[in-house]
Amino acid sequence: MAETQDVRSAAASATLVPKGSKDVGALVELMLRLGKAELASGEAVTQVELLMRRMAVAYGVGDARIIVLPTAIFVTIEGGPEDRTALSEGPRENLRLDQVADVYALADEAQRGTLDPADGLRRLAEILRRPSRFRPYVVVLGHAILTVGLALILLPTFTNLLAAGLLGALVGGVKMLNRDQPVLSIPMPVVAALMVSALVFLAVHYGLKVNPVQLLIPPLVTFLPGAMLTLAMVELAYGDMVSGTSRLITGFVQLVLLAFGIAAGAALVGVSSAALLATSVEVGIEPWAAWVGVLVFGLGVYLHFSAPRRSLLWMLLVLFIAFGAQKAGSLLFGSQISGFFGTLVATPIGYLIQLRFRGPPAMVTFLPSFWIVVPGSFGLISVTRMFTDRAAGLDGLVTAVFVVASIALGCLVGASLYKWLTEYFGWWWLQIGRVGSYIGRITQPKRGRKTD
Repeated sequence: MAETQDVRSAAASATLVPKGSKDVGALVELMLRLGKAELASGEAVTQVELLMRRMAVAYGVGDARIIVLPTAIFVTIEGGPEDRTALSEGPRENLRLDQVADVYALADEAQRGTLDPADGLRRLAEILRRPSRFRPYVVVLGHAILTVGLALILLPTFTNLLAAGLLGALVGGVKMLNRDQPVLSIPMPVVAALMVSALVFLAVHYGLKVNPVQLLIPPLVTFLPGAMLTLAMVELAYGDMVSGTSRLITGFVQLVLLAFGIAAGAALVGVSSAALLATSVEVGIEPWAAWVGVLVFGLGVYLHFSAPRRSLLWMLLVLFIAFGAQKAGSLLFGSQISGFFGTLVATPIGYLIQLRFRGPPAMVTFLPSFWIVVPGSFGLISVTRMFTDRAAGLDGLVTAVFVVASIALGCLVGASLYKWLTEYFGWWWLQIGRVGSYIGRITQPKRGRKTD
């Protein structure tokens, strides 16, 4: 989280780009592509605009006009021989976690003005073309592992875990086959939900002792728009009504598509709509199973989303803290606002790891916690209930909206908490920063060694 002083220092040490030169064209192109890459990383439009404005100031073209939307970016540079206006469409797919880390590192150089625009364009193209750190079968295995981890949190029976692993591997394989075809990414959630639903209800029909609800959610967790819905609430709180509303509607539509896929899969095998959410088995859940599930889930996310090197421990740290805070909030205040406490602590810790301990970007360590904290599954269940009981489904959906709003509030308060700590505990924060820099030097890969 950079402060206003960072912008002034960037301006003071700016590498001025003469207006009207070819360098301005390269700078504008770099601003557009970096902004698009950060949107694909899951960043809010407000922060993307801030990055692009800092870049303009750092390169001596501070009179830039910038508008960022989830689906388009507009940049105008004025004051030269002629005005330059450029636009770019928004991203069509999200980046892997290793790409997110490299994009943020490149953006950090760009907003300080220490990056040649042409070189930045070349490096960004390399980042976006770079294949996953892991082989395809490891990526599929990672999806199966994270599915089992979530099943451990929801319902840790042997049958449930075995079925979740198989379904997770199936969905991971389908995603892998579809990774180079972005056109098919839109119907992908429906296809995956239909396959999972058909197999689950077919197994229940033949006597397999599983809970359909607890088994439907884990394989589809990476399609749940919990992060999108929370980001929409954050942007609405910042006053970005267009971006926030569009993300909110998109997230809701994705929930409806998933629910439609579940209903279609049940109908395909001849299961009535009244049996969609019927409970087949109830067991006592051991408290330790959920914590083991968080560990397994974090390992699966690390493999499936190709997280950067030496980021696993940081990711697990944020996951455990967020999950623990959510559990404590649930015991003290109820489950509906427990997500507030999870994101309240996860947000400043993510920034602390990035800026004081020289760890991976906050987005890398924070995004996995969304699938633990954000009740996207609760929203999916509520939408699915609309097929059988519209009143109950709508009531549950409204409750889910309030839950997501509390999580978004946790993000905002957590970010403000980090800023307050840096301002009012400056000396102690400096000492933490020195310790963090030492730990960061130990945990970072050595220069010259391959990182992909």
